Amino acid sequence: MDKHEVIIIGAGAAGLMAGIRAGRRGRRVLVLDHARDPGEKIRISGGGRCNFTNVNATGKLGRDRFLSQNPRFALSALSRFTPADFIAMVDRRGIAWHEKALGQLFCDGSATQIVGMLVEDLRAAGGALRLSTPIEAVERAGEGFLVRTGAGVLATDRLIIATGGKSIPKMGATGFAYRLAEQFGLAVTETRPALVPLTFEPGALARLSPLAGVSTEARVSHGKTGFTEALLFTHRGLSGPAILQISSYWREGEAIGVDLMPDGNGLDRLKAARRDTPRLAIQTVLSAFLPKRLAQLVGEDLEMPGMVGDFSDKKLMAVMERVNRWSLKPVGTEGYRTAEVTLGGINTDGLDARTMEAKGVPGLHFIGEAVDVTGWLGGYNFQWAWASGFVAGEAA
Repeated sequence: MDKHEVIIIGAGAAGLMAGIRAGRRGRRVLVLDHARDPGEKIRISGGGRCNFTNVNATGKLGRDRFLSQNPRFALSALSRFTPADFIAMVDRRGIAWHEKALGQLFCDGSATQIVGMLVEDLRAAGGALRLSTPIEAVERAGEGFLVRTGAGVLATDRLIIATGGKSIPKMGATGFAYRLAEQFGLAVTETRPALVPLTFEPGALARLSPLAGVSTEARVSHGKTGFTEALLFTHRGLSGPAILQISSYWREGEAIGVDLMPDGNGLDRLKAARRDTPRLAIQTVLSAFLPKRLAQLVGEDLEMPGMVGDFSDKKLMAVMERVNRWSLKPVGTEGYRTAEVTLGGINTDGLDARTMEAKGVPGLHFIGEAVDVTGWLGGYNFQWAWASGFVAGEAA
């Protein structure tokens, strides 16, 4: 029987990082995956350039940017492996990168550079990578585990599960980690697609469909949470970073608020237009600040004919009320098919935050997206993968 000190199931971001750390500690490591290639979600991330971390992920700001039933759970791992630690890995490999808005870091070149770095670091640490290996079953065997694969049975002292969540099933995502957690007595919180486009019922969609392809800066909010980023109208509803962000907070049956002029100067702009271009219709005035098709829709909704020069202050305020407080009620999301991550997962109450080890099952660790820790868009989820993988590899 093939025996290893540490077996990691899942050759994504978290699994490869765990393998690197365990291997550097001198452990005999094997990373398994049913896919043909490692790091597929890394490869497609960031438009193919991999938004590999966010400089704010472990500072004061980062503390509020991870969703979980226990938001503080992630802090231990995130404080022990920081964005600076991953940047140092990237720099040692000579991979060029740049910082975009909101602290997001991207490769200058292809995301495959990050995958290549991780695979090479795993091998340099003495770890083995075995792909195209479906897992049939996992069993407890004394103080260790047996992993049954199509190619035979493997034995290990320590088992790390890094198979992710349900997002993007066409890339092989499954609920394997959740089923295994329940097999060993761990609770799993409700899971749902997150960082995902929102959809609308046919009536609302028919009204919005002429805007498909239109993008604008907006503040999208739900309750006290809001994001000021790009919003994109699609044939199915709404997408863009602002929508993906708010999707982690939105629930079916609830509305979202959209502020189409979030800089706060809208009323002053309208008053200036009333003074300087009094003969223009309100749609034309708004098209100076909004995409033309969007301005037309807003103007039609307002039902305020006539020239802006004839608008009273009260009427201009009514225009801004519509522009700043547009309420929309999605009916759903595009689902796991396009979701970047899975919200919810293995309940952190059953895991040790310092090691990611199951409290009731010594030697069994769960890391990455499978755990009930979900970051904001913009590199936060990769930083959670690196950090949770690192601490598990350190302990295994």
